[in-house]
Amino acid sequence: MSEIQAGRRTPVPLPARLDHASSGEFLLRPDTPVDAPEECASEVAWLRGAFGAATGCRLPEVASGGSGRTAGIVVRLDPGPDSDPGPDTDSDPGPEAGPGPGPGPGAGLDTGGLGPEGYRLDVRSDGIDVVGGDRAGVFRAFQTLRQLMDPAAFRRAPVGSGPWRIPALRVEDRPRYAWRGVLLDVARHFLPKADVLRFLDLMAVHHLNVLHLHLTDDQGWRVEVPGRPKLTAVGAWRTESMVGTRHAPRHDGRPHGGYYTRDDLREIVAFAAARHITVVPEVDLPGHAQAVLAAYPELAAGPAPEGVRTGWGISDAVLGATDEALAFCREVLDEICAVFPSRHICIGGDEVPRGPWRADPASVARARELGLPDTDGLQRWFTARLADMLAAHDRTVFGWDEILEDGAPEGALIGGWRGDHGVRAAARLGFDVVASPDTSVYLDYRQAEGPDEPLPVGTLVTTEDVRAFDPVPADLTADEARRVLGGQAPLWSEHLDSVRAVDYAAFPRLCAFAEALWSGEPRDTGEFMARLERDHLPRLDALGVEYRPPGGPHPWQTRPDAPGFPRERADREAELARMTERLRENRPRKADS
Repeated sequence: MSEIQAGRRTPVPLPARLDHASSGEFLLRPDTPVDAPEECASEVAWLRGAFGAATGCRLPEVASGGSGRTAGIVVRLDPGPDSDPGPDTDSDPGPEAGPGPGPGPGAGLDTGGLGPEGYRLDVRSDGIDVVGGDRAGVFRAFQTLRQLMDPAAFRRAPVGSGPWRIPALRVEDRPRYAWRGVLLDVARHFLPKADVLRFLDLMAVHHLNVLHLHLTDDQGWRVEVPGRPKLTAVGAWRTESMVGTRHAPRHDGRPHGGYYTRDDLREIVAFAAARHITVVPEVDLPGHAQAVLAAYPELAAGPAPEGVRTGWGISDAVLGATDEALAFCREVLDEICAVFPSRHICIGGDEVPRGPWRADPASVARARELGLPDTDGLQRWFTARLADMLAAHDRTVFGWDEILEDGAPEGALIGGWRGDHGVRAAARLGFDVVASPDTSVYLDYRQAEGPDEPLPVGTLVTTEDVRAFDPVPADLTADEARRVLGGQAPLWSEHLDSVRAVDYAAFPRLCAFAEALWSGEPRDTGEFMARLERDHLPRLDALGVEYRPPGGPHPWQTRPDAPGFPRERADREAELARMTERLRENRPRKADS
């Protein structure tokens, strides 16, 4: 457990061990040298860029390759004898090396087994030693080092003359869970590339390592696909957007849209990889497809809807069970695999409307041809075909927990979002699963009960609630628990129409989420909230993050023009129980290959 001392800055996430010396400090100066192995050139380049911008310190290189002693910063790699280095971090960093939570923060540190993303940090008056279990561990150590400095170290230009003081201490750290993700929905409201890159930097500050990029939905298609120009010419924009909840429908009368080119997405992937973040793309199939069918109505099951959806909620639009629709899916997934190196590719699979299949003679005939008892079996068939397409690229299908109901493909990764029910079902069936229960970690849900809370939708999810989150349901066996890779906090963007709104919804709850997944126990929320307000909010101020203040929103953060629809937790949990009845009572089966 970390040592917390009054008046000493503590990082978020809290390291497994943090021991302050009784006295002493290191002074970071413009000529402080960095001695690092060649393998860590990218991490040291980040260090020079981030520290140099804020402090004016050049951090010149010395040539001993991490083997010598200098009165500066010495970096070396020490993965330990039993450490699995995982995938090449230049192309696919972080969380996908293997299933299950880590052995817990601090486990194995005394014996040198730092493991993936683990690190040791020693600060003395005569120098700083950084030891990483891998390159990602070195990068995490640099993030912690910056948090030990004055918050001005997070600015983009110097606001003081230094010297920069870092207290003498020792940190030993490693993550509790391998998958520590955020879902960013850029389909409902488009987020320009520069804002996505900024968000990746904010993730890196908090040791988060997966950006799940939700690229398509009924309300917009955001990815360029060669040979399918209408996806961006037609599907990437809508004529207007709903203002506030769908339960009190109003529209703004203002067109909205945007998309990323192939090079934009490659830039996002490379920018993320330099920060040891994996970008996991999501293209929602076969449902949530109104933007697709506005562009290519011939792919629909039955009559296609007219135009890209302008309201929230779920469209009845669904791809037909046709060879043409499968050919379209193959074109899209081929392009996605060409741009994104992530092992996992998300195909959604959630909230698929089945009514259009039942009413469509071609879909009925296809189900009969496949020997299915009815058209409801088409989702299982569709998911299996998408998994086959991804397997041809040596990728693994990732789908929301609905794909379990009819039988998920062997080896699929499951996103458990309907309470804990999907997590339990996946783990008990032997599937790896990422926990995203809506009542615990949906960051678009309301943060407080107050009347000034902007767009209060969903159940109450406070910062304290998020810090108390544990992705592993308490009733899983040890073997089942190992199937839970970690967690993911979604930022669905129906009501997040600007980067300022994203900031407000995400922070400081995302800080709490990062610590819950990195540090785990102890989950003393009161102690966390005190540290957050004392030490971490000044860092967010320096970074320019427009977070929700502890006392409530600023006047300009309120939305009196946009009605909300708050839910009580008990009401939502009863609804989730009804939604998952089939998942819980009719034991799901694995799909045929």
